[in-house]
Amino acid sequence: MGSIDTGWAREQGGAFGTERANRVARNAVTSMNVMAAARDYTRMRTYHDTYGVSIKRVGEVTNQRQSGRCWMFSAFNVARAATMDLLDVDSFEFSQAFGMFYDKLEKANAMLDQVIALADRPENDRKLDHVLEWGMSDGGYYFEAMDLIAKWGLVPKDAMPETACSKSSAEMDAQLNRLLRRAAADIRRAYRAGAGAGELAAKKASCMADVYRMLAVCLGEPPVTFDLEVKVGKKAKVDAAKLTPILPEDAPGEGCAGDGGADEGGAKAAGAKDADKDARMLLRDANITPREFAERYVPFDPNDYVQLVCMPGASRPWKTAWHVLLEEPMVGGTPNRFLNMPQEVLEQAAIASLKAGVPVGMDADVMQEFPRRIEDFPGVLATDGLDLEGLFGMDLRMSREDMLDVRETSLTHAMTFQGVELDDAGEPVAWRVENSWGKDSCKDGYLYMSAEWFRTYGGAVTVMRRFVPEDVLELWDKAEAVDVEPWDSVAAALGVRS
Repeated sequence: MGSIDTGWAREQGGAFGTERANRVARNAVTSMNVMAAARDYTRMRTYHDTYGVSIKRVGEVTNQRQSGRCWMFSAFNVARAATMDLLDVDSFEFSQAFGMFYDKLEKANAMLDQVIALADRPENDRKLDHVLEWGMSDGGYYFEAMDLIAKWGLVPKDAMPETACSKSSAEMDAQLNRLLRRAAADIRRAYRAGAGAGELAAKKASCMADVYRMLAVCLGEPPVTFDLEVKVGKKAKVDAAKLTPILPEDAPGEGCAGDGGADEGGAKAAGAKDADKDARMLLRDANITPREFAERYVPFDPNDYVQLVCMPGASRPWKTAWHVLLEEPMVGGTPNRFLNMPQEVLEQAAIASLKAGVPVGMDADVMQEFPRRIEDFPGVLATDGLDLEGLFGMDLRMSREDMLDVRETSLTHAMTFQGVELDDAGEPVAWRVENSWGKDSCKDGYLYMSAEWFRTYGGAVTVMRRFVPEDVLELWDKAEAVDVEPWDSVAAALGVRS
């Protein structure tokens, strides 16, 4: 142990300049940054975004903007697939601003409950510090989105559009955190002065009213009821009494002045045939609640899923279920639960789901080996597409187990599997991934993810129960969950709300 010797640093600098490879690498990186300089052009151009198994209807690519709602977008993108099938439409989008409103409201309620429960702790208590630091973050997990659907319902995006604060949440979050931390200080001061449970609860109630008001100012008031009006396909599986036939907007009309003769009749006949082929129905359902909308038009059980993770390591044994403490954002909601299984279990469950036409929520450390900003290969996640070792002239490789042990990787971003390419043995070669950064990001909003990249930097899928083997389902249902603190290495690997 000791300080850096200045002479040693001079020697290193002198030696660096004598190597031509160092000079070439320096010139490349300083002019174009690391990822662009490291990209392997010959290797990158061999990747093809064609998939033997692919979801037919995926809808328009969504955009979470400058917010931490990837988990919500991923879950809503899975749920909307069932709605698009029900309505026989090629795209549909739920309101993420509606989900965000109630997510923040629930998080505020849970945070204040925890502040009251920890009122006797000192200011430097680690649990209290975690609650105050992360209680109102944007982040979350799939199960949180499912709880929001089950309790509050859903609405179409046009019933509660995005706002400046939902698109860029930092300024709103700063004021929410200030409001809640001010209430926390007030609650703790009252507790020290001898206040009872009733007085503390009253202080919480007062703050919750302010939280609702602030959210309404930032996101708009969530609709209590709304009128659903949407064009649906002829195969829509909805109440026929709520349907009205319509013609496409570009369908021929009754004819124009000056038309006549056989040409007029022929045009009308052709127009009628095309109109019948392309006809749509207008679905009108007036004055419905968000819960009623979810029940009628989202044929999707929010409790019918299993959350599988792959976290290898001696301290992270297989077939272990984990529950992260202090991470229930909804009082009375679903306790978080993560079942640790080998990678092949995650892969085969995801493949079974995709073959059945059901998209899969997934999580990964998305910025690892990701040349996001380069123009020629903007949507490729692969472990052999970047020659970082060659660029720097050193070994940077690490096993997934080592990376988890030293916190080099964690599940930072939620996306959606929409397709997979399989080899002759039925093993994945590459995954088609729907992102939530808009259609102009990555490659038309999608990522090509090699199977090896997902095995190295992925590590979580959320799939419906029917796609999970019986023995794994039994573990999911019956294995007693191990409680872990939010600062534990397991929680860090899961990317707990950070």
